[in-house]
Amino acid sequence: MAQIDSRISRRTLLQSALSTSALLAMPAGALAAPAGFDQWRDGFRSKAAAKGISSATYDRVMGRLEPDMSVFQKMKKQPEFHEQVWQYVNRRASDWRITAGKDALRKNSGLFDRIERDFGVERGTLLALWGVESAYGDPLVQTNHMRPVFPQLSALAWNEPRRRAYWETELINALRVVQNGWGTPEEMRGSWAGAMGHTQWMPEVWLNVGIDYDKDGRVSPFGKPDDALGSSARFLVNRGKYPRGEHWGYEVRANGATESDAKRSYAAWAAAGVTRADGQAFPQPNATAKLWTPVAGGPSFLLGQGFYAVRSYNPSMNYALAICHLGDRILGAPPFIQPFPGSERILTLAEVQELQTRLTRAGFDTGGTDGRVGNDTMQAVRNYQTKMSLLPADGYGGLKVLARLRQGG
Repeated sequence: MAQIDSRISRRTLLQSALSTSALLAMPAGALAAPAGFDQWRDGFRSKAAAKGISSATYDRVMGRLEPDMSVFQKMKKQPEFHEQVWQYVNRRASDWRITAGKDALRKNSGLFDRIERDFGVERGTLLALWGVESAYGDPLVQTNHMRPVFPQLSALAWNEPRRRAYWETELINALRVVQNGWGTPEEMRGSWAGAMGHTQWMPEVWLNVGIDYDKDGRVSPFGKPDDALGSSARFLVNRGKYPRGEHWGYEVRANGATESDAKRSYAAWAAAGVTRADGQAFPQPNATAKLWTPVAGGPSFLLGQGFYAVRSYNPSMNYALAICHLGDRILGAPPFIQPFPGSERILTLAEVQELQTRLTRAGFDTGGTDGRVGNDTMQAVRNYQTKMSLLPADGYGGLKVLARLRQGG
């Protein structure tokens, strides 16, 4: 799944009067297509046909399409923020996401009840995935940050030398989605890499893991969240081996125990002196887990298979920890008991909005003052840190930056 903070599946339906060719034309600002694309498009038809794509589908989608060459700039210029673990987790388990997650649960409690019955995946995990991947389906993200995927996938399939076979396959997968009647070229908008919808599906996931969970006759990551969340639960079970009804893990006091790649039962860990940080007993002593301490002197965790199922969604330990922690926070759990060395508490929603407002007034555009911290806010923070010689200029908008802004600097 693509990783773009605040990214999401909220699509604005486009007027049917607009032609497909206009919708799929090269987006404004894209680089002109180098010579050779038309010939490639004609030649790719046979590859698509060999995979079952009809001439009608190919003509509908690809007939007058121009590649979005700006995708190559996006690949090279993805913002890099070297976050410490606590910064990474804080930014994703933000006050806004916790509050919005509780609201999303209230509005969709029946759906999460059904998913837990059908798949055994805890609602906190799916809520957190939904919040991080698409801000709970906020339509503004789809409108402001997503672009038609076919011009982007076509550019990559044609002219990306290192992973061309992968992009060719994903383009054919996307064509098959249209052929199945599950999506239209107009509504298939996503990130530069082609991830779409509430939980940011690549076309392959849409095809092979997606299910018609709302029984409307098609599989879609857009619109109602039922298909996206039900299918994501299926992904975690089938590809991540998520264990039914088992919590992802727990913050613990290691008491001298050392990390090991070997799984041990919670009962065995307890016998070795490892206890839950909150003092409670492990509810499933026969389940197995690994011990992990991300940073010396910081919190330690026993990680069950549910954690590694989340990691299968995005192969990052920090990502999985942020998702699991956010899910717990949405359901009422407190912050980590043992702080990370040098860490700051998470800013409240009001404090983030104040930070954004003060940065904007100082001439550093945050892209909005809604309390959500995306790449625009991080870049504004980093520019401010650089100007004020606040080191490291890491883009993290926390208490120290807010305090400096309050001083009028």
